[in-house]
Amino acid sequence: MLKTLVVVDAPTADLVMDAAEIISFDTYLSDYPKLGQAKRRVLNLCDTEHYLSKGYYCSLLAEARQHKVLPSVQTINELRQTSQDADWWIELPTAIVSSIEVTAEPIEFSVFVGRCLEAKWARLARHLFERFPAPLLRVNLAFGPNLRVRVARMGLNEVSVEERTFFEDALSRYVSEGWRKPVSARKFRWDLAILVDPNEPLPPSDKEAIRRFGKAASKLGINTELITHQDVTRLTQFDALFIRETTAIDHPTYRMASLAEREGLVVMDDPKSILRCCNKVFLHDAFAYSQVPSLKTKVVADASEATLDMLEGLFTYPMVIKLPESSFSLGVFKVDNREALIQRLQDLLTNTALVLVQEFCFTEFDWRIGVLNGKPIYACRYHMARKHWQIYNHGAARSKSGGFDAMPTFEVPTKVLAAAVKACAVVGNGLYGVDLKQRGESVYVIEVNDNPSIDHGVENRYLGDELYMIVMSEFAARLETRGR
Repeated sequence: MLKTLVVVDAPTADLVMDAAEIISFDTYLSDYPKLGQAKRRVLNLCDTEHYLSKGYYCSLLAEARQHKVLPSVQTINELRQTSQDADWWIELPTAIVSSIEVTAEPIEFSVFVGRCLEAKWARLARHLFERFPAPLLRVNLAFGPNLRVRVARMGLNEVSVEERTFFEDALSRYVSEGWRKPVSARKFRWDLAILVDPNEPLPPSDKEAIRRFGKAASKLGINTELITHQDVTRLTQFDALFIRETTAIDHPTYRMASLAEREGLVVMDDPKSILRCCNKVFLHDAFAYSQVPSLKTKVVADASEATLDMLEGLFTYPMVIKLPESSFSLGVFKVDNREALIQRLQDLLTNTALVLVQEFCFTEFDWRIGVLNGKPIYACRYHMARKHWQIYNHGAARSKSGGFDAMPTFEVPTKVLAAAVKACAVVGNGLYGVDLKQRGESVYVIEVNDNPSIDHGVENRYLGDELYMIVMSEFAARLETRGR
């Protein structure tokens, strides 16, 4: 077992540790490494609050001298960032959250190399030490609609008299047990941030699907962490970003995707895909230019008599009116006569310069083909909601959807797959969900969705956990390519 050096800012007479040698930073700076001496482990208890402090240089020199050190320079920098950003809070795995006792008042406690005084916070303390491997941590919990957890560095001088005996015992046990690296530090090659909104009513993936994405990622050497758009300042800590929150252009999802791409992260879906998929005007024009089979559509900018006459010359009632940006069948309306057409156009054009008018095509179901990097990976048929013309009935007391069938892609008509792949080619090489209608021998692409719905028990009904592995394998492949 390597011998341990405990380095402090200045000699401290009241710190007692039989299992390690306690030295000052000045001694470590001038006397180490000693000629012919075996490598040492360094437990850095110097104050690391400030950049280029003794604590910062202690870990930096230890790494240069190939001494195993806790905390690492990377951890010091991460903890400094958390203290500088008042809005920085971390997301916890569901299993950890469920183990936390909710209280009326905020909670603050100390973590000493993964241990804490109160047993009820022990599991959380271990998890946070795995996430931020530092000997001294201060943890704050705030309870409300959502649990908020904040982690910050802690100085040796902040250890209270009541905590001192427990602190010294925790350090001694940690040194004696062999000072194992946290599991995440040994196991994972990359870090993937999964962007979610805990309050979103119709997220692209449910909690179980998110959990299984994480499980699949871990098998491929990818560590996953759930983040929200409030974690924007932490993006550079990750190697990749997987967006599982409904996207929009004038929205934090697009801004985070853009920032992540600029910082060199692998992003799915990338900002270009979001930009193209979120606007049906772009898709309509791109489909026409690339000869992607689609329903007859007209883009209009007013509700004048001339426009109304033109539309009635092109289409029969009912017609479908669409907002350029919408998802989950929101912003899509059916009009049955001229009066309804006028009213709907006037209402929508108060908030957008353009709307789309499309021929009505009723089918018993819509195809959804999942496409990743130009290849179909799953297929579903979404049936219309009961007594409704869409798969979602947002006018119901509760938003209801019809049933679904999942099937292997080899059972899908060739025309449907070909149209889906061709539609994705005008968008990019990300993960998309292509909505299509089939009427007889004719196939029509309705739209291409970035970050498509992948709910556990629905889109993966046929492939099972293999679907999550396929998506995470694409991340692994892109991360591998990026690193060459």
